[in-house]
Amino acid sequence: MTIRTVATTPFDGQKPGTSGLRKKVKVFEQPNYSENFVQSVFDVVEGMDGATLVIGGDGRYHNRAVIQQAIRMAAANGFARVLVGQGGILSTPAASNVIRQYGAIGGLVLSASHNPGGPDEDFGIKYNVANGGPAPEKITDAIYARTTEIDRWLTVDAPDIDLDTIGTTNVGGMVVEVIDSVADYAALMETLFDFDAIRAMAKGGAAGGFTLAFDAMSAVTGPYAHEIFEKRLGFAPGTVRNGTPLEDFGHHHPDPNLVHAKDLYDLMMSDAAPDFGAASDGDGDRNLIIGRGRFITPSDSLAMLAANAHMAKGYAGGLKGIARSMPTSAAADRVADALGITCYETPTGWKFFGNLLDAGMATICGEESAGTGSDHVREKDGVWAVLLWLNILAVRRISVDALARDHWARFGRNYYARHDYEAIETDKANTLMAALQASFADLPHQAIGGLVIAEADSFSYTDPVDGSVSSNQGLRILFEGGSRIVFRLSGTGTQGATLRVYLERYEDRNGKLDAETPNMLADLVAAADVIAGIQRHTGRTAPDVIT
Repeated sequence: MTIRTVATTPFDGQKPGTSGLRKKVKVFEQPNYSENFVQSVFDVVEGMDGATLVIGGDGRYHNRAVIQQAIRMAAANGFARVLVGQGGILSTPAASNVIRQYGAIGGLVLSASHNPGGPDEDFGIKYNVANGGPAPEKITDAIYARTTEIDRWLTVDAPDIDLDTIGTTNVGGMVVEVIDSVADYAALMETLFDFDAIRAMAKGGAAGGFTLAFDAMSAVTGPYAHEIFEKRLGFAPGTVRNGTPLEDFGHHHPDPNLVHAKDLYDLMMSDAAPDFGAASDGDGDRNLIIGRGRFITPSDSLAMLAANAHMAKGYAGGLKGIARSMPTSAAADRVADALGITCYETPTGWKFFGNLLDAGMATICGEESAGTGSDHVREKDGVWAVLLWLNILAVRRISVDALARDHWARFGRNYYARHDYEAIETDKANTLMAALQASFADLPHQAIGGLVIAEADSFSYTDPVDGSVSSNQGLRILFEGGSRIVFRLSGTGTQGATLRVYLERYEDRNGKLDAETPNMLADLVAAADVIAGIQRHTGRTAPDVIT
């Protein structure tokens, strides 16, 4: 094997965090750009010699080109084996499973999550470690530091491999195995859920059985959904919609929310609605759950799944704990109290859940941004969430709406919404947040439209596993009576900043449990603008997305 060294110069790699490096495709297509990041990962990772690496992505534009280059670079850097998903496809949770199942040192996950795809849209790369989860901060910091000083990358001269045919080939003395992207993941799901019970529920399909509409959004979960829902569980052909992964996601935005999955929402609210509707996102780690006539917020979904998880065989022994991100509603806390277990409130980011899962302190985790998962992998998992819902409904013989009403009657209801103001000029977004935090000393005891502020703070978290401290994780306005508003800036986009405003109002089981969410949150919406000056700082009079 002849290793070729290519001279390069440092680049604007940005501090990647657990979401990895995300930029526009045209940035990644620049000479040396993708190679710089991949080589920076390899320069930081220890123990590559003789190790196995997993590579796969969500099928978006530019995936195949980067996979081919990464394979050649892996050979030059001493890996013994690369496992790559057929067609370059691996959902993010499936990639986590492959890393864990085959004892890989880690994996390159090529995705920009729920961001749009195509030649003029977004691309991303992140590195997952041996537990299957996103690289911890000490590794991402080291990767970033390396990108600022990199001067060369290594490769071997070899032709592209056939990514579409399952089998083994040799690249520069390294074994490359193209594996079935779906088989290992589907087998794992069968160990967790009662496929027989779900299959019996689905029997008869449109002729009289339980019916399902799953929108894969022309993204990565299409092959998984076809195999699991239609082939293994027996739901009718056509159950999976937009089930072929496309490089541009069919010119759609593969984010499973009520804006970008409006067709599914409209169907589920119509007279023609099936019993259950669900969707997943670009890389398969998020989910949307809608019953006939009943949308379930991600926060409520986490709580309802946790309250009923023991009905699935994988969780029959009960939960060790629940974890939720701070912006996620406190609905899961009430379930944890009833179960006599701890609910951990963490910053946003799956790495915090990973620590708890690895330590055996939590079993089910979730974020308000439609990510839910468990200790079966170290990523959130959209298809898993759908299967757990189906398993629970099969056992309880109940509709989604009836299950939600039963849950609220027992635990009370957390009315909840997230308002996203997208692509704000970064300077304006930062000014808003700085001015808001500077006002904290004067906010307590102020009355705004009938709401009285009890406390204002910047959320900080001390990890119970490793003792690390994460500060400045979101600005919280807490009102008397349990309502709250949370303000955060999100870094998942590739241009500008997204201001996320989280609104929550709690009604106990004797309160209003079946009101319209916008009506219940109207006073909080108005208070958010008064407190933070959203319109004054950004010029925005309404959010771009409401979930």
